[in-house]
Formats: sequence, C-alpha cells, structure tokens
Amino acid sequence: MPELPEVETVRRGLEPAMQGARIERLELRRPDLRFPFPEGLAQSVAGQKISALGRRAKYLLIHLENGQVLICHLGMSGSFRVEYGDGAETPGQFHIARSRDQKHDHVIFHLRSAGQEPLRVVYNDPRRFGFMLSTSGADLHDHPLLAHLGLEPTGNALSAEALATMFANRSTSLKAALMDQSLISGLGNIYVCEALWRAGLSPRRKASTLVTRAGQPTPRAARLAQAIRAVIAEAIASGGSTLRDHAQTDGSLGYFQHSFSVYDREAVACPRAQCTGTVKRVVQNGRSTFYCPSCQR
Repeated sequence: MPELPEVETVRRGLEPAMQGARIERLELRRPDLRFPFPEGLAQSVAGQKISALGRRAKYLLIHLENGQVLICHLGMSGSFRVEYGDGAETPGQFHIARSRDQKHDHVIFHLRSAGQEPLRVVYNDPRRFGFMLSTSGADLHDHPLLAHLGLEPTGNALSAEALATMFANRSTSLKAALMDQSLISGLGNIYVCEALWRAGLSPRRKASTLVTRAGQPTPRAARLAQAIRAVIAEAIASGGSTLRDHAQTDGSLGYFQHSFSVYDREAVACPRAQCTGTVKRVVQNGRSTFYCPSCQR
C-alpha cells in the first residue's frame, strides 16, 4: 500500500493539472470502490473549481471552491493518470507494468482551465481497495478517517522532544510505536525500517528507552527524529518507492527503492561502513521488519 512519500508524489504530480481547473463533469463508472461513492457526488462537484490539492498522512485531499473536500485513498493498486487532448496516451513511460485496461478506469475528472485545452484525470484501480469520500472543509479535521491522526513526519515539528512526549512510559516496541498512526501519521513499514537503520536503533527496543526519567529525549531520540525526517524527504524527492503497483501520475516510477539499506534485503550484508552484520527479517505485529542486529541496538 502506498506510504506517505508515494501519496505526496501523486499530489505533486496532479497539482499542475488539477489546481485551478474547473470540473466540467465527474464520471463515475461504477457505484463504488472499497466504499460506495457518496450519494449525489457527481452532481455536487460539477462546475466547481479545484482550489487546492492537499495531503494528510496517506490521504489525498481535493479542495473545491464551495468548501467541499474529496478524501481519496489509493488502496493497494490505485493510481491517477493525466490525459491531455483527445488522445488516450499517458505521459511518461512505465518501468513496471501497470493497468491500462479501461475496465479499471473507475473515476474520470473532466477538467478545463482558462485558456487551456480540456484534460482528463483518470483514477484506475484493478483491486478497488481505494476510495473517494466527501466532507466539508469545516468538518475535515474531525472526519473519522483523519481525527485520530498524529504528527506529520515531514517538518521540524517531528523533533526529539516530540518523540519523548509520545514515547514516555510506553512499553511497546519502537517499531510498533512508530507505526501507530495516532502518534505519527503516514509512516509505514518501509520507511520505519529505513529510519531505524539510519538511527542505529533496534526495532525491538522499547519506545520508552528513548526518554529519560525526567521526560527528556535521549540522544537516541534526536538521531531517530533526524533519520525519519531525512528518509521521508529523500523518498519524496525520489518519487516514492515504486514497490508493487505504485506509479507516479505521469506513468513513470520513482527510484527510492534503489536506496533501501535494509528493507526487503534479508540475508544481505549490512551496508553500514565498518559493520560486518547481515540484514535479518523478523515479524512484528504481523508485519515483516528488516534490520541489522549487529549495528541496530
């Protein structure tokens, strides 16, 4: 499932085509995806201008001028593509096979911007695990999907002090704490594994060990905060990870997976200089964790 960097890559790819454009028509080719489409969705957005494209954790947010917000999730296999003019070609080239079968084109935004040719933004989803819901901007932060979400890991707000506040008195593993969306939103398995390796911290370490008895962050907390911010920023800059079904909106794929240090590298030598260890895979809370037992303590 796409993680935060993938969704941010999609947002940035869609923004030039969608922001400021007017929705001439929203074409829904089926009654539902993972969930039914909101009743009257196509009628409510017709004629509306897209004022902004945002993101919260792994959700893409399409803000309309009437205050309505579409909450979109890509699920396991969802993707957007931009089609210009009358042609059906998708800009860019796929490096991993993607669905172009029109039977999986479930939602089409027919858009027009002032002085520009009409274009289409197509949502394709073979497995139909994605969804599109609607709410008002005033109710957005209280929406059941968003209300519980924690701190975004993309800015300086994710600090050693913030981690200390989150982890104080927590007996869960560091991996489990980082995957808790109510603490840090949008972090998924891939980037948690990578950040823990960069920080030299074992995923099995108790989260509370990053906090002193006085409630202050330890040097480990400072290393981890920096590692999380860095790995997320680099993944966004590289276009996401491209594992399985993810692709950017122009059809191309990012290359951050080429920089993975431990994720999906079981039995491979640890790439850290001076470390003679080997990457190991363990299962925590039903998810695979990749780490180096020699240098992650």
